[in-house]
Amino acid sequence: MTGSDTPDQPVPQAGTAIALMERLAEQLGSRASVSAVFGEPVTSGGITVIPVAEVAFGFAGGAGPEAADTGTGGGGVGARPRGYIEIKDGTATYKPLRAPWVNVAVPLAALLAGTVMPLLVRRLAQRRPR
Repeated sequence: MTGSDTPDQPVPQAGTAIALMERLAEQLGSRASVSAVFGEPVTSGGITVIPVAEVAFGFAGGAGPEAADTGTGGGGVGARPRGYIEIKDGTATYKPLRAPWVNVAVPLAALLAGTVMPLLVRRLAQRRPR
């Protein structure tokens, strides 16, 4: 294949795409912080509470081989509360946040398993050939 065999189409510059992605990541990352979502740490009565969150961001982009393709992209940011750090009397303690149903579901599942398992074991022992 010679140079005259190649079509006259611009080739997307990989460096330009990488620079765009880096700029997007920097801008999203600077805005996706715990303090931006939940506020600054609070101190009252000698206790400091620092919010802890899981913050994630993602984005994608692309361009086609056509001369008119200028590219397209999109992105998003999400945050979920995970807990807080409590600083009291010089000691820091992490306190996770759990869904309220966990406080009911876990003990209920343990009670159910403790009740049903002995019954199942007894039935299986009765069915076993001797």
